[in-house]
Amino acid sequence: MFKELKKGIKELKGYTPDAVRTPILQSLIDYIQEKRDEDEPINLNFVCTHNSRRSHLSQIWAQTLAAYFDIPKVACYSGGTEATALFPKVLDTLEGAGFRISKLSEGGNPVYAIKYGANSLPIIGFSKTYDHAFNPESNFAAIMTCGHADENCPYIPGAEKRIPMTFDDPKAFDGTNLQSQKYMERSLEIAAQLYYVFSKVV
Repeated sequence: MFKELKKGIKELKGYTPDAVRTPILQSLIDYIQEKRDEDEPINLNFVCTHNSRRSHLSQIWAQTLAAYFDIPKVACYSGGTEATALFPKVLDTLEGAGFRISKLSEGGNPVYAIKYGANSLPIIGFSKTYDHAFNPESNFAAIMTCGHADENCPYIPGAEKRIPMTFDDPKAFDGTNLQSQKYMERSLEIAAQLYYVFSKVV
């Protein structure tokens, strides 16, 4: 794992969820632990409306933290109720955290390779719907990262479990002088909660 990224991950250790967040995170811990106990694949699909910001941050941090805690058979995905594009500020934010990113294609919805280590498989990032062929059809947990998708998409076909792990949208600060700060804050919030989740898996 890249040194700068590993250093930042170590700083996430102090997060403790509040009374509202604890049962939500515990639901995800239980799902991962159950799959690990049965030696089954652990498929996590992070879902948001546009698959442009929070769902990608969640997917990438989850895959990275599974590797950090050496939890095998974890495959993380993301999708939306509609496809748009991975928002460039998300990529800037991840690079600032220590990830290395390569653009694999051009166009309105580019494809990116996102790496957390020199020898790690890249995480493929592009905007897609939650039921896109790139994502699992069954045997996965659907983790709803935004309230709009959670409220307007009550059923995710193929999901074994649905977890409403929602976050505020950093899009609210686009075009302001707080944009960079707020995207990093949201990224670290997501990372801290997923650190807590994977740290509890044994």
